[in-house]
Amino acid sequence: MNKRGHVLNAVLLSVGLGILLEPAGDLGTLESVVAITVPVTLGALFPDVDTAFGRHRKTLHNLPVLALFVAFPFVFGNLHYVWIGVLTHYVLDVTGSRRGIALFYPLSSREFDLPTGVPVSSGRTDLVTLLVTGLELAVAVLLLYELPRRGFDVAELGLWF
Repeated sequence: MNKRGHVLNAVLLSVGLGILLEPAGDLGTLESVVAITVPVTLGALFPDVDTAFGRHRKTLHNLPVLALFVAFPFVFGNLHYVWIGVLTHYVLDVTGSRRGIALFYPLSSREFDLPTGVPVSSGRTDLVTLLVTGLELAVAVLLLYELPRRGFDVAELGLWF
């Protein structure tokens, strides 16, 4: 995906997450959306920094980098949602583009993708981005509402901050 697709995904996902977390539709909802949008968008853009150095879709598009971003809030106490942006960047590159990413780099340069991808220059990239965002929001609904209803405490599982 290109930068536009990653930003579109991050902003729409952040709005959806903000509403899911604060569904009242008041000032608290707006604050939640803003508090989520900034770190998620920054996280969604970060992996493509490797276009300036290293090997694109390898150097910063892998599980060790994602693990660092997941650990960051535990260590430093801030940027709690930035890992979501990095993760959604990966999801969009794996599901939305034909090239995929090297998830296990530097151990392996093999790139993983799904057959759902389209070329970055395709006129269908926005549609794929919207579909992926919808699936990501469906997963968020499952984590926030359905699992707790079934007796799983999402906070205890460490799935949400």
